[in-house]
Amino acid sequence: MTTSVIKSAADYGKVAVMYGGSSAEREVSLNSGKAVLRGLLSLGVDAHSFDPAERALTDLITENFSRVVIALHGRGGEDGSLQGALQQLNIPYSGSGVLGSALCMDKIRSKQVWQSLGLPTAKYKIASKSHFDAGSCKAIMASLGDEVMVKPAQEGSSIGMARVKDSEQLNQAITQAFEYDDKVLIEQFIYGPEYTVSILNGQALPSISMQTPHGFYDYDAKYQSKSTVYACPSGLNPDEERLLGELALEAYAALAGQGWGRIDFMRDKLGNFYLLEANTAPGMTEKSLVPLAAKQAGMTFAELSFAVLATTDICR
Repeated sequence: MTTSVIKSAADYGKVAVMYGGSSAEREVSLNSGKAVLRGLLSLGVDAHSFDPAERALTDLITENFSRVVIALHGRGGEDGSLQGALQQLNIPYSGSGVLGSALCMDKIRSKQVWQSLGLPTAKYKIASKSHFDAGSCKAIMASLGDEVMVKPAQEGSSIGMARVKDSEQLNQAITQAFEYDDKVLIEQFIYGPEYTVSILNGQALPSISMQTPHGFYDYDAKYQSKSTVYACPSGLNPDEERLLGELALEAYAALAGQGWGRIDFMRDKLGNFYLLEANTAPGMTEKSLVPLAAKQAGMTFAELSFAVLATTDICR
């Protein structure tokens, strides 16, 4: 990753803030993109909205866009496909490249990479739609514990996820998750608080802890419920904060993550941290987690938006 030498808003030229798209996370992306667009415009950036569900990417060339800030979530925005297309068009874009985006989007491959490097992540099994056997659910539960989390391999915002406590529920949850993906991650449930660490230009921002009365931090808890409680500072002591930040940076680098992103964790009753997943284009509404961490670090939302724009200077 290189250090940005472009400093002024004018130096970035005409910027497309890409949001919306056609993934299951379209509504969240619309909110993120509109907020980023407002932030960039407030700093004098020549920024414009661009919804790839409604426009062809070749419009970026014909309309002389010089940079793209990606505020798309989920498939088509975070999975490397858009990143590859933009590279073919020779247009700099924010965040991670093709490999990093694809790896971070895939929860199964993320865990396999982390596991191979000895980084802490919960025990898991994989279910494939093409040869799933409902009779295997009892064995899966026996190997992973009393409760498990079921997750489509490549969906975000907790879409298609479920927390289950027996083999019958597991079969139902896996079947439902197959509606979103051909591969499903079944993960040992970690009893304890959830944390997240945002990453910006090689630095870990202050951690955030999340608490919800829901069974887990699901879509409703993230975007709709008023009962979810966020703490930043998270309550960790300085040594724990440093450890978590270092682990987040190591985990993100292991997946070829670049520029900016977020790593999510669980902490068990013994105080051990476990990696959950990586996000290369996290939510960017005024109330999202990355802006909350940036605020604690002394950055305004507009400054954060500009810092995300500055990640377009990365040489890939």
